[in-house]
Amino acid sequence: MKRNIVIAVVTAAALVGGGTATALAVSGDDDDASTPVTRTDDDRDDRDDRSDDGGDSDDGDRAAAPGDVTAADAIAAALKHTPGTAVSAELDDGSWEIDVLGKGDTWHSVRVDPGTGKVLGSSKDDEDDAAEVRAALKGTSVTAEQAAKAAAAKGTVVSVDLDDDGDDRGWEAETRASGGHGQDWSVGLTTASVTADRDDD
Repeated sequence: MKRNIVIAVVTAAALVGGGTATALAVSGDDDDASTPVTRTDDDRDDRDDRSDDGGDSDDGDRAAAPGDVTAADAIAAALKHTPGTAVSAELDDGSWEIDVLGKGDTWHSVRVDPGTGKVLGSSKDDEDDAAEVRAALKGTSVTAEQAAKAAAAKGTVVSVDLDDDGDDRGWEAETRASGGHGQDWSVGLTTASVTADRDDD
């Protein structure tokens, strides 16, 4: 009877203890040899946890590294893929997005990888200002690509866009300095002269 109680107590202790529990079951007689009773938890969960901690992180958690493809490079790649007139380029959501006015009133949005310069895809856009854009560019000689190259002397160009309003028509470019400071610039449509945008308030 006493032996059964000891075994029950030892078994309960082994089950309650976490990890690896080792207990000795002692018989009712002092002369009997001790019998080791060992309970080992399955450590596969621990191995899984270690592999999760030491494994590669999810690609989605990695911050996208800035690429070496400039705005001018991205515009050139977009126009090679989709011929037309580039009207804007912006580094957005990890890729360059270039708006291209094609034949007639057809607009295209072309995405370019900022690390490789490869075209990631393109889609048609529903825009109705093709006539205004063509009128604004009439008689001009500086393209979006050339404007991006001119503004690059002021910093890393992150966007170029056509301002077709009124008498202040021109290319608008935004640059970022190495410290992250942003600055807006106006680039002439015929001279490619770069001046600070005073309307940046």
